[in-house]
Amino acid sequence: MDFSWPAEYTEYRNKVIEFAKNELNDEHLVSRDHEGSFSRDLWNKCGEFGIQGLAADKEYGGTHDEVDVLRAAYAMEGLGYACKDNGLGVALNAHMWAVQMSINLFGTEEQKKKYLPKMAKGEWIGAHALTEDTSGSDVFNMKMTAEKVDGGYVLNGEKRLVTLAPVSDVAVAFANVNPKLGKWGVTAFIVDKSMEGYQPGSAQHKMGLRTVPLGRIKFDNCFVPEENRLGKEGAGFSISNHSLEYDRCCILAAKLGAMARQVDEAVAYAKNRHQYGQPISNFQAVSHRIADMKLRLETSRLLLYKMAWLKKNDMPGMLEGAMLKLHLGESFVASSLDHIRVHGGNGYLTDFGVERDLRDAIGGVIYAGTSDIQRNIIARFLGL
Repeated sequence: MDFSWPAEYTEYRNKVIEFAKNELNDEHLVSRDHEGSFSRDLWNKCGEFGIQGLAADKEYGGTHDEVDVLRAAYAMEGLGYACKDNGLGVALNAHMWAVQMSINLFGTEEQKKKYLPKMAKGEWIGAHALTEDTSGSDVFNMKMTAEKVDGGYVLNGEKRLVTLAPVSDVAVAFANVNPKLGKWGVTAFIVDKSMEGYQPGSAQHKMGLRTVPLGRIKFDNCFVPEENRLGKEGAGFSISNHSLEYDRCCILAAKLGAMARQVDEAVAYAKNRHQYGQPISNFQAVSHRIADMKLRLETSRLLLYKMAWLKKNDMPGMLEGAMLKLHLGESFVASSLDHIRVHGGNGYLTDFGVERDLRDAIGGVIYAGTSDIQRNIIARFLGL
């Protein structure tokens, strides 16, 4: 069993870390978090560097000859380590894996040529429109419909909790062409903002991840040409599940990087902060918290790398993805709380930049499948 990385992967990851440290940690992060402001400038910088291009083949504007999820996950881990804007990491990964990768894997040649180059360069922003008011965890029990008409489909319905919806240029949207078939009638469509009836809403306020906008998209008699259907009728269920495995893998890679940053920051602070005439690292209560943070980091890393390896080799990973999502999501919350405790009063202050991680981490136990849903999946694979 070889746990080493190819030299080219490590070299690229180091370039990502250097880029993120120098270009993505702007002085306005605290104020942007407070205001809920998305930075298109940072997004564009990532596009110019090639981050979004990790989720597209080179012939369609991608960074490398073909998508390599192992290299991408390793790179996104580096970005999460060096970039303190967790919201930017979520935005990038949602755009790359739920939207771009769906088109890269299931799109026609014409769809790939039309949409992927602009998305891979960061010129267009993509949204994954799946969740509705009455379908959260039961996501495929959706009410949005797609009526077949001459030359295409008419979409009617509304999606909520859509990452990047307020700034989206294009969306992969899911609607049911035959509600009698249930989830087997769900179909995916590529809808761009130029299509009449595509109505993205304003950004909604939220607890954390405030630098990535989240909102609704309404489809009001929105005509979508037949050539914009993604995959076959009824393939939406399979397309969504397939892309979400990539999404969970790489969006969690950025969080893994943030957990590694937390360990390094906690160690440095504990060594330099003195109480009772000695560094607080000498106190077992403090050192044990940091030891727990390190343990969560390494167990999460093993689950993540295994999941990335499975997808690299075109192997199914629903069980492994559920275990990864559950463990890393919960671990990031626990380590973020320990990180605050290590920093004491300073960790509770917004300007100190530590408490933001905890607010951002909470979302990870909800989006892309709640922790309870992941437990259901694991139990089902165990025959329970």
